[in-house]
Amino acid sequence: MIDCAIKFKESWELVVTILYIPTLIYSLYLSLQVILDNKPPQKTISWLLVLILLPVLGMLLYFFLGQNYRKEKIFSQKGIADFYRIEQMKQHQVLGLHKLHSNPNWKDFTNENIRSKLNVIMLMLNNSKSLLSENNKVAVLNNGGETFAAIIEALNSATDHIHLEYYIIEDDDLGNRIKNILIKKARQGVKIRLIYDDVGCWSLNEAYIRSLTDEGIEVFSFMPVKFRRFTSKINFRNHRKIIVVDGSIGFVGGLNIADRYLYGEPMLGFWRDTHLRIDGDAVKGLQTVFLIDWYFVSKQQIRDYQRYFPPVPPIGTCFVQIIASGPDSDWASIMHAYFAAVATAKKYIYISTPYFVPNESILTAMKTTAMSGVDVRMILPDNSDSLLVLWSTKSYIMELLEAGVKIYLYQYGFIHSKLFIVDDVLSSVGTANLDVRSLDLNFEINAIVYNELTARELKRYFLNDLTECKPITAEQWTLRSREDKIKESFARVFSPLL
Repeated sequence: MIDCAIKFKESWELVVTILYIPTLIYSLYLSLQVILDNKPPQKTISWLLVLILLPVLGMLLYFFLGQNYRKEKIFSQKGIADFYRIEQMKQHQVLGLHKLHSNPNWKDFTNENIRSKLNVIMLMLNNSKSLLSENNKVAVLNNGGETFAAIIEALNSATDHIHLEYYIIEDDDLGNRIKNILIKKARQGVKIRLIYDDVGCWSLNEAYIRSLTDEGIEVFSFMPVKFRRFTSKINFRNHRKIIVVDGSIGFVGGLNIADRYLYGEPMLGFWRDTHLRIDGDAVKGLQTVFLIDWYFVSKQQIRDYQRYFPPVPPIGTCFVQIIASGPDSDWASIMHAYFAAVATAKKYIYISTPYFVPNESILTAMKTTAMSGVDVRMILPDNSDSLLVLWSTKSYIMELLEAGVKIYLYQYGFIHSKLFIVDDVLSSVGTANLDVRSLDLNFEINAIVYNELTARELKRYFLNDLTECKPITAEQWTLRSREDKIKESFARVFSPLL
């Protein structure tokens, strides 16, 4: 009996040794690949630690999360993207670089306050062909009640087409209300196209999709995840939330289509969020992004430009740029926009984000700007739907406080707003969080609005949110438990991988 046990032990050790050696060799190979990828140093070090110390787990994580396809352009959409953007530039309503100075409202636009943001405009024109439009009206929508009431009203008003693109759609009360409106409009002859993210909508059942397609609604999932391709595509998700109605009404912001975005969550409470309704020429930007993504998922190139980019009558004088970024682009456009906005701030920067895992550039810019005397305030959640990200977020608080950034932890539920306000002039609302995933990996979209009335309205809501927050001081933060400090430190090590 003892001899059998000894032989079993020796056999098991031999099996482990045989398996461990090739695993270690392959882990070392992947470590070399990580180095050759020329990732940011902190991300490289994090991956090396995981691959060397935990080779099996490290390999799995690298397959799922570590591969970067920005350089390989596996989502080659540039040809179709350039087609739509060139068509936009032919339209007189949309301002390109050559039109800025000839615009009749140029003098108003270049008042001393707004002039300081021209570098942001030029940056977005150069790095992502994000065209500047003037003929717009922007409405700020707070939380699910205002947002979905406005969305439902717009969907019911559609006469020609409805385009939707969402990260999360759920088969719940709100999801079925939207579904029933789409079915009703399809029966009225409205052309409807829907893109949903395959990972974000894992719980969306086939019956829900079939009820739409049976009515002639075209539905495609974004980068479907199958087990044979699981490792290469789970990391690049379509986090965009876009609605375009008849080419003249658009919605963008932080709210997905699910009950929790309207009613809150039992564990988190009230769901605080921000969305925008845009009427006017900036909707062409939302339409362009949708049609580029539609080509990617369906291989259908929509060329009926007059139908999907109709002329818009004079509606307002609100300057807007629609900025999209993702792993298919040469540049991290939204990250560049955030960096430029922080770097050019003269008076204040107000930021609200549910997930804060910044890269070194954004973190340094925020600390430098705060130390130069600019009033930098940030609202972060005190409770989150992702504990690992929350611990990582909190690991940055002390160095921000020491640099003079004012930190407020939201107490009344969960704050999911992705809000950026600078100097009563520039404001950004969209889908991108201030974290590595949004700024580098996911497909995201933001609206940057250059308008004092909009900025002041968003500022008023931000200041109201502060009344639901707990301000944090450096003295208070040093008194948190040792257990919390340890969790934050370990989460910080893995933050480049989140």
